Amino acid sequence: MADVNFEVEQQLHHSGLESDQTGNLWERRALIDLSAIRNNVRQVADLVAPSKVMAVVKADGYGHGAYRVARAALEAGVRWIGCAHVTEALALREQSIDAPMLAWLHTCDTPFGSAIAADIDLGASSCLELGRIAAAARKVETPARVHLKLDTGLGRNGAMLDTLDELLAQAKDYQREGLLRVVGIFSHLAVADEPQRVETDEQLEAFDAAIAKVEAAGFGLEVRHIANTPAILSRPDAHHDMVRLGLGLYGLSPFEGDEPSSFGLRPAMTVQARVANIKKVNKDQGVSYGLHYRTTGETYLGLIPLGYADGLPRIATGAPVSIHGKTYPVRGRIAMDQCVVDLGPDIDPEEYLGATAVIFGENGPSVTEWANAAGTINYEVVTRISPRVPRFYLEGSWGESALEEDDTTGE
Repeated sequence: MADVNFEVEQQLHHSGLESDQTGNLWERRALIDLSAIRNNVRQVADLVAPSKVMAVVKADGYGHGAYRVARAALEAGVRWIGCAHVTEALALREQSIDAPMLAWLHTCDTPFGSAIAADIDLGASSCLELGRIAAAARKVETPARVHLKLDTGLGRNGAMLDTLDELLAQAKDYQREGLLRVVGIFSHLAVADEPQRVETDEQLEAFDAAIAKVEAAGFGLEVRHIANTPAILSRPDAHHDMVRLGLGLYGLSPFEGDEPSSFGLRPAMTVQARVANIKKVNKDQGVSYGLHYRTTGETYLGLIPLGYADGLPRIATGAPVSIHGKTYPVRGRIAMDQCVVDLGPDIDPEEYLGATAVIFGENGPSVTEWANAAGTINYEVVTRISPRVPRFYLEGSWGESALEEDDTTGE
């Protein structure tokens, strides 16, 4: 990480960690606690045993870093790794992640042959997709391992249930040719984060009926999986042979009003920045584009060098930022590279310039508070933190652990 020169470098001792382990100063960073990832895996593994756990690390591990998260999850007992795209899975194979792996979201350009050669299981959502997988298997002279994906009610990808007979017949033909082997069946739940909704019961009933039909057709299934994080935590009847741990892997709750700690989960990401500028302004000072906020009295404004290009939702005016253990609201529009907090009239500016501003995470606001300010969900807040924010990895509290900057590629 490049050196950063601050106007008042001598003030940096006020903000806790002054530099990374190489001695370089920092402007902004995301701290990823790998011990939290392991804790979350173990909590869920105990809950769903004897079912296996798949760690879902799509979208660069929900913004946490796919390779580092996958490695930590495997160390904690995860048996499978899940990715949306084959390209995500191939990148992990190149980084020596050799666990069973599934990718399920494909296009006409998905490199099925490379996936088959790399021993990556493939989801198949239609006869057309199954045909492309079989053609790739023929070309690379290696049978594909396939999980049939069914649409039990979500309305996205997955074979409609009224096409299942046709899909099974085609799969049986390809299996006889030695082009593929159907090893799994799966689906995805639409409203499991709203436990009172009856649609989850309907989806589970449809999935169980589909499993029975697949097994009756003579396919020897290794895994059956439908449970996402909300179903893991609220629907034991959805666990089957394996569960897919996504949001919960990163220590976040899928339920409105329930804290992660109520499930034994620990949030893994903390986003911080240095306060880049402090200035005193008078009453009625407009702040940021559009001047939709004006100060109500004489006050100090603090400039935080994070904006929507770094992943902060532009709409999240009023979101909380913690500095020196106190919470201050974002005022005015969040800009591309920066946002402004109103610090009030009673601070010592020399103590705040260069101080650590915690956007969310340990010793600061929660991801959910930022999601609420933006009218979105915690999933979106963590996954949108951009590559311009360097990731650092640690074990345990950031105030006690040495930091290791991400030096991996392909993430």
